[in-house]
Amino acid sequence: MRLTPDSMVIWQWRFISLNGTIIFTWVVMGLLLLISWLATRKLSVGQRISRWQNLLETIVSYMRDQIRQIAQQDPDTYLPFLGTLFLFISLSNLLTLVPLYQPPTGSLSTTAALAICVFFAVPLFGIARSGFGGYFKRYLQPSLLMLPFHVMGELSRTLALAVRLFGNIMSGTIIIAILISIVPLFVPIVMQALGLLIGQIQAYIFAVLAAVYIASASRSQQEEVSTGAREKGESANG
Repeated sequence: MRLTPDSMVIWQWRFISLNGTIIFTWVVMGLLLLISWLATRKLSVGQRISRWQNLLETIVSYMRDQIRQIAQQDPDTYLPFLGTLFLFISLSNLLTLVPLYQPPTGSLSTTAALAICVFFAVPLFGIARSGFGGYFKRYLQPSLLMLPFHVMGELSRTLALAVRLFGNIMSGTIIIAILISIVPLFVPIVMQALGLLIGQIQAYIFAVLAAVYIASASRSQQEEVSTGAREKGESANG
């Protein structure tokens, strides 16, 4: 029994190897591209739209609403990045219905790569909104002594993102494989359905946490400016 798709080596030459994680990641990306092409090849603004466009509009509207509620900002800025994260993880976990398929999110290398993307996206969005100095100023608050603790916090939450997703997906795969070997009928089907549900929940949680981190970094400077303006107004009135 393979614990992760990393152990499924398809081709290897010296130190270069092509394993299941890479193959299944390409499959997921290819399906996302195909679905996107089918949904956008005949876009219409009339009352009659294709099923693919209807599906795409429903998913995008849902993601925009979720981002707006979490970030309390214009969701279009964050939608391409957060939407891609959610769709990739969601489809990766949903395809476990296909025989012989193993989700790339069951590999620590994949979840670590996704978490690293979030790690770099947080300061990039923060700097784009608040400026370089405005963003990194928050690492020195309330004093310079807090700098190492802020850095450790950024690193620890990145690690937590990667390990949480990897652990949940891998443990679900192992449990289903064990149940199939012991009780190869009704129970594994129920557990597989439960695994699909957990996979979608994990995709949602990962995207929500990424949205929270990015929104927090982007909103910090705005709150400081608003507070400073309010204090100046109060002193002027006084």
